[in-house]
Amino acid sequence: MILLPAIDIKDGRCVRLLRGDFATVHQVADSPLAAARSFERQGAAWLHVVDLDGAKTGSRVGAETIAEIVKNTGLQVELGGGIRDMQTVEYYLKMGISRVILGSAALKEPDLVAEAVSRFGEKIAVGIDAKNELVAAEGWLDSSTVHYLDLARRMEGLGVYTIIFTDISKDGTLEGPNLPQLARLKSAVGCNIIASGGIRDIEDIQALKEMDLYGAICGKSLYQGTLKLPQALVLAGEQDAG
Repeated sequence: MILLPAIDIKDGRCVRLLRGDFATVHQVADSPLAAARSFERQGAAWLHVVDLDGAKTGSRVGAETIAEIVKNTGLQVELGGGIRDMQTVEYYLKMGISRVILGSAALKEPDLVAEAVSRFGEKIAVGIDAKNELVAAEGWLDSSTVHYLDLARRMEGLGVYTIIFTDISKDGTLEGPNLPQLARLKSAVGCNIIASGGIRDIEDIQALKEMDLYGAICGKSLYQGTLKLPQALVLAGEQDAG
């Protein structure tokens, strides 16, 4: 299982939110690049980055900050937030992003997902963010009547390799991931599943690994110290204990 430390970017700062509420934004590191370098020093191979301004506006607000991370670390970066057209997909892949996440587009523009997957294959992931099992979009500002499993099945039908699933009610809470919903998702589709939201400690990593998930995103737990990244990487199988 891969672990992806999370960096959320707003106004060029490294921040965290509680349950996706922009009113709860607070800075958690000196800068996004400093946070990325710290995670790399601790042994991370992957990084999960979200352009929060992009998620709200649908534009490449955080592109300069993201480019700094790509140029100045050896991390593989997956990126989400405001990626809603093919030009933006191409822009970020050309920049050196390893995996682009389509979120709102999965719900509202499935043809874009199909084209992106056809052209770029495993470099395209879909983010499914749900509250009460219903999918949210536009930086979690819009809700829908679409069930998360129905959307996941549609995405699998389009050839999507990787789904990042977030239970919004868990995000930033350190209450543990939504294991029942993740289990149902893993049973429903054959895609790689990355868990996001609520991860608190090493026991959560153990539980997710036992589910044989492809990956897990860790944010607040790393910044608040309830999860130690080197220990988690060993458990996940990304690093040797020695």
